[in-house]
Amino acid sequence: MATFLYRLGRAAFGRRRYVILLWLAVLAAIGFAAVSAPAAPDDSSSMPGTESQRAFDLMDERFPGAEADGAGAQIVFVAPDGRKVTAPGYRQAIDDAVASIGTDAQVAGAPSPFDAQTVSKDGSTAYTSVTYKVAAADLSDAGRQQLQDAMDRAEDAGLTVEARGTAVSGSIGAGGVGEAAGVVVAALVLLITFGSLAAAGVPLLTAVLGVGVTLASIMALGSALGLSSSTGSLANMLGLAVGIDYAVFVVARYREERAKGHDAQEAAGLAVGTAGSAVVFAGLTVVIALAGLCVAGVPSLTSMGLAAAGGVLVAVLIALTLVPALLGFWPNAVLARRERRGRRKAGPAGRLGAAWARFVLRRPLAVMILSVVGLGVLAVPALDLQLGMPGDEAKATSTTERRAYDDLADAFGPGFNGPLTLVVDASHAADPKGAVGEISGRIAATEGVVSVSPAGFNQAGDTAILSVTPSTSPTSEQTKKLVGTIREDRPETESGTDATFEVTGSTAANIDMAQKMSDALLPYLVVVVGLAVLLLTVVFRSVLVPVKAAAGFLLSVLASLGAVVAVFQWGWAAELLGVRQTGPIMSMMPIFLVGIVFGLAMDYEVFLVSRIREAYVHGERSGQAIVSGFRHSSRVVVAAALIMTSVFAGFVTADESMIKTIGFGLAIAVLFDAVVVRMALVPAVLALLGDRAWWLPRPLARLLPRVDIEGEALTRRPAVPPAGTDDRAPAGV
Repeated sequence: MATFLYRLGRAAFGRRRYVILLWLAVLAAIGFAAVSAPAAPDDSSSMPGTESQRAFDLMDERFPGAEADGAGAQIVFVAPDGRKVTAPGYRQAIDDAVASIGTDAQVAGAPSPFDAQTVSKDGSTAYTSVTYKVAAADLSDAGRQQLQDAMDRAEDAGLTVEARGTAVSGSIGAGGVGEAAGVVVAALVLLITFGSLAAAGVPLLTAVLGVGVTLASIMALGSALGLSSSTGSLANMLGLAVGIDYAVFVVARYREERAKGHDAQEAAGLAVGTAGSAVVFAGLTVVIALAGLCVAGVPSLTSMGLAAAGGVLVAVLIALTLVPALLGFWPNAVLARRERRGRRKAGPAGRLGAAWARFVLRRPLAVMILSVVGLGVLAVPALDLQLGMPGDEAKATSTTERRAYDDLADAFGPGFNGPLTLVVDASHAADPKGAVGEISGRIAATEGVVSVSPAGFNQAGDTAILSVTPSTSPTSEQTKKLVGTIREDRPETESGTDATFEVTGSTAANIDMAQKMSDALLPYLVVVVGLAVLLLTVVFRSVLVPVKAAAGFLLSVLASLGAVVAVFQWGWAAELLGVRQTGPIMSMMPIFLVGIVFGLAMDYEVFLVSRIREAYVHGERSGQAIVSGFRHSSRVVVAAALIMTSVFAGFVTADESMIKTIGFGLAIAVLFDAVVVRMALVPAVLALLGDRAWWLPRPLARLLPRVDIEGEALTRRPAVPPAGTDDRAPAGV
C-alpha cells in the first residue's frame, strides 16, 4: 500500500498539469451532466414498517388525488383584545381572504371557519385549513404570493393573521454570520498552524473542489437513483470536513519530509505513501459509518448516507492526487518561513506536543481515570434522552409559524397543534358508517382525548378519516402515551365492528420515527463499530488498539449526547446559546451524531496512532514512540479538530432549532473526542499497555494482510530518479 501510494504521489507531483486538467475536466463533465439532468424528486418522508406509513399508504389508495403528503397551511385569524372574529366587519374580512385563497388552481380546499366551525369558544380566534393538490416543493410563487396577499388584506381590516404549515415559507436559517465566522476561524487556524498562505489555501481549495464534484454528481444522478434535493446536505457538511482534514495531513507530512532534507518530489511521494495510507483507511472507516446508516431502514437517511460516503471517497482521491499536484506548483511556498530560510529545527508546537506526551507518560493512570470519569459525568444526562421532532413551538417568536402555533394553543388547547389522524378501513363492515361511528365513540371516551372530528368518508364510502385532538402538546410525553394507549387498545376498540384502523398524522409519524431511530441505534453501533474494529485490526496489526479506539469513541459520543440533552432538553445554558424552547431531541440526531463523529474520530485515531506505530516499528521503545508520534502529529490533529469545531459551531447561531442542535452536538463531540480522548486517553492507555498494545496472536497475524500504513517498505526501497523534466519544481516558488 505505502509503496503504491508513494509512486502515485511522485507521479501526481511530476505530472501536475495533467492531474489539474483531469480534475477540472471531471468537474466540468459532471457539472454539465448535472445541468442537463432532470430535476431531483421531492424529499421522501417514507418510513417503511411503521403504522403511520401504512396509514398514509391506505389514504393514498382509498382517497386518490388527495395526496397524503400534499402541502397544507393553517391560516389563523385573531380579533383584537375584547372583540370577536364573528363581528360583521371581521367575519367579512375573513370570508373574503379565504375565498381569495380558494381561487388558486393549486388549492384543493379552503373552507370558511364559520362553515367548518373552526372558531374558538370565546370567539377570539378562527382558522382555516388550506389543502393543496401538490407537494410544498411544487407550489408556484404566484400561489404563495396570493396566500400572502389574502393575509395582508385581512390584517388591514384590523385582525392579527398568522400562518403555519408546509405551504408557508419558513425562516429556516443557516448559520448566518456565525457560519461564516466558523469558516474564517478555520482559515485562521490553518494559517497559524502552517505559517503559510499557500499551505493554508491548499486544503481549503481542494476541499471546495471535492464538494463541488460531489454535489454535481448528486444532481446528475438524482433523478436516476431517486436522490432528493436534500440528499447533498450531509455530503456537503462531511465532504468539506474530511476534505480539509485529509489535505491538512498530507501537506503537514510533506513539510515534515522537506524539513528532513528531501527534495520536493520525493517529499510529495513520501507524504502520500505515509499520510496518504492513513487517509485511505481513515476514509474507509468514514464510509463504513455512513453506509451503515442503511441499518435504520429509512430511505431518505440511507440515500443521504450513501451520498456522503461518495463525497468522502472523492475527498480521499483528491488528497492522494490533487494535493501532491498542487504541491508541485508551490513546493516551497507551502513551507513555513523559517523552513524557507533554511532553519530546519522543529518549532515550539512540536516540542509542546512532545512535552504533553511526556506529562501523560509520567502519570498515565491518573490521566486515564480523570478522562473516563469526566466524560462519564458529562454522559449522565443522556440517560434521560427523549427523541421527537421539534415543530413550530421550537421556532423563534419572530416567525409567523411560532406565533400561529401559540395563537392556536391559547384558543383551542395545547393538543390542537398536534392532532392524531385515524384512518378507518370499514370495507368489510356490513354498515360502514355505523362501524366508524362506534370506533369514533370509543376513541372519544379514551382518557387524554379532547374531541374527535366528524368522519370524512371516501367516495366509495368504505374508508373514513377521523381527527383526534389530544389534551396535551405534540411533543409531550403524555401525547406519546396516548398514541400507545390507542394502539394497545385497538382489539377492544375494533371488536364487533368488522372494521380496522391505523393511527397516523404528523404527531404519530414523529413518534414512530423516534421509535424507529431508537430501535436502530444499537444495531447501527454494533455494525459500524464492529466493522471498524476489524479494519483497524488490519491497519495497526493489534487487537487492543482498535478496542481502545472504539471505547474512546463511545465515551465521546455519550458525553456529547449528554451535553445535547442538558442544553436542548433540560435547558442548561439555553439562553446563552439562543435556545428558545426546550423539548425532545430530534429523532435523527443521535444516529447522525454517531455516524459523523465516528468518522471524524477514526480520522484522528488513525493519523495519531499511525505515527506512534510508525515510530515503534522503526525501533523506538513504546514510551518514546508515543512522544515521537505526538511531536509530529498532535499539532495537526488539534488544528484539524479546531477547524471542524469552529465550522460546526457556526451552525449554533441558526434560528432553526434542528440546525442549532446538530451544530452544537457535532462541535462538542469533535472537541471531546480530539482533546480528551485522542490527546489524553489514547496516550494514557498506550502507556499503560506498553508493548502489549501491539500484541497480535500469531494465527491472526498470518491471516491478516500487511497494509504497511506506517511506510516501513519505503525505508527499504531503492532511490527513485526524477520522472522527467516536468518533475522539477518551478523556480523561485
